[in-house]
Amino acid sequence: MKKTLFLTLVFFLFSINYTNAQLSKFVKNVKNNVQKDMLGGQDQNQNTGKKTMPEPACACTDAIPVLALDKFQLDYSEISISSDMDGNLLVSSRHDLDYYIVKDGVTKGPYKKGDPALVSFGVTGDELENNNDNVTTNNTKEPDFILKNKEYFTKAGEKYMITFMGKKYGPYARINQFVVNRDRDKFAAVVIENLSVAEELNKKMEAEANNAKTDEQKMNIAMKYAQQIQSSIMEKGVPNTAPSFITSVPGLSVEPNIFSMSEAQINSDFKYDEFLLYYPYGNTITDMKGKEIMKYATDKVTVNFSKLFISADNSRYVFDNYGTLTFNDNSKLPDVVNPHWLKANGKVYLAYDYYSPKSNSIMQCKIPF
Repeated sequence: MKKTLFLTLVFFLFSINYTNAQLSKFVKNVKNNVQKDMLGGQDQNQNTGKKTMPEPACACTDAIPVLALDKFQLDYSEISISSDMDGNLLVSSRHDLDYYIVKDGVTKGPYKKGDPALVSFGVTGDELENNNDNVTTNNTKEPDFILKNKEYFTKAGEKYMITFMGKKYGPYARINQFVVNRDRDKFAAVVIENLSVAEELNKKMEAEANNAKTDEQKMNIAMKYAQQIQSSIMEKGVPNTAPSFITSVPGLSVEPNIFSMSEAQINSDFKYDEFLLYYPYGNTITDMKGKEIMKYATDKVTVNFSKLFISADNSRYVFDNYGTLTFNDNSKLPDVVNPHWLKANGKVYLAYDYYSPKSNSIMQCKIPF
């Protein structure tokens, strides 16, 4: 009897303790749910959970803190990161459309779309972004590279003048290519001094034909300009209409007719401070003299030529394939964000960022390149 009474008493006490524990747990859960609602659904344990996640494989021991997300109440899953030509970071919040600029380790913001501070990152106001036809104020279509480098161009009548580092080049009837190095103290371009007679008169014919009211009037306009083209060629001959290469770099030249005989594109991004030639259809890259630097078989691996980095001595190169850096020795660095060139203390580096769950921060690594 005493034994049964003792066991009943133990069970009763255990039940009280268990009930109290369950009640305490219930109250704690209610408290957490109320806190989550008050904080807009953010779980206080969210950051704690992130900090238990392992660091990515691309993390380095000498990483430099770039942006502490907690400080600006940013969630890594809700931001996008890019950089400008100087390596400054643009962090945009997809949730509230705010922008932050990280320069020399200092974060400024938030900025809204249309702020002049965002122009160097290619972010402009809605009224400019909706201008999909690249139409300027004089209703003429301009190539993207002219719009992005408009500070170097002025119009001399119907032709272009290039002003770079205080020196003038031109006038040119057309600019086919124009690139500037990352330090913005060198340029290279492909230009045409004169349009062909047919092309020049064809522009005038199109303008006049747009004002014609009937098909008969349009036919008469076309016949008139066809006669003018034939007469002008017979009287004046054919002016120099071949594309030519110009640059501010002393002694830099290319093979004659290379731009009229091939699809060669001048590139200033593959290396930090050197112009190269890229042949898109052959996936070939050469120096400006045509000496092959590399050729890549795209049927073997996905290649993003817009994110290619080549070392100064041409011994190494790396592609960014959707967040994974793939080197020419087949080594890889996954989970990389925003690979870019960086110059520090006179040395050139391939820098990249990554997210550190441990510190809930954007960190930066750099590789001598």
